[in-house]
Amino acid sequence: MRFLTKLLFRLLIGFVGLSLALVILFKFVPVPVTATMVMDGNGITKNWESLANIDRNMVRAVIAAEDGKFCTHDGFDRAAIEKALHQNAKGGRIRGGSTISQQTAKNVFLWQGGGYVRKGLEAWFTLLIEQVWGKRRIMEVYLNIAETGIGTYGVEAGSQRYFRHAAASLSPTEAARMAAALPLPKERSVVNPGGWLRRHGNTISARIGVVGRDGLDSCVYQ
Repeated sequence: MRFLTKLLFRLLIGFVGLSLALVILFKFVPVPVTATMVMDGNGITKNWESLANIDRNMVRAVIAAEDGKFCTHDGFDRAAIEKALHQNAKGGRIRGGSTISQQTAKNVFLWQGGGYVRKGLEAWFTLLIEQVWGKRRIMEVYLNIAETGIGTYGVEAGSQRYFRHAAASLSPTEAARMAAALPLPKERSVVNPGGWLRRHGNTISARIGVVGRDGLDSCVYQ
């Protein structure tokens, strides 16, 4: 029993040390690849860009679409989580309450899918990146590794694919359409959305102005 306890303790210390080392490394170095990319049978197209080279409309679009409290929460939107749990308990389509920070932690360090183990690890890495990276770096990494289409990762590669120009000059409509497709990038059309998806994109486009007016992206551009 003593041997097992020592082994578990060493494994825990090793995990904490390794995870902290990776988080510190990726604070300064672009994330080269993620588990989602490796397991993508469609290949990988990606172009890392600094946040300075990504249009502010894109930042505001993902905040409007994914995480309106990005600048004020500590990595977890507890109200959104409680709401998702309440709605999921009623049945029907499963809803998530993940913040941009949580999605970034999952995409960089973990794998897709559910389970208590992965959720626990996601919470751990979310705490780390909030403390070590800060909001600006979290947003930068998120916009560079998020899946934006079939075999396409990051908003630069997505912008080139859909609009034939760099992410540095995305219009509010273009940014909104990319943000609207993020939850299901393999299934949602960016270039010619119709029906609900088009209306959703228009709603996000309108909210971009609200994000700017209310300073909901201020933590990214301090």
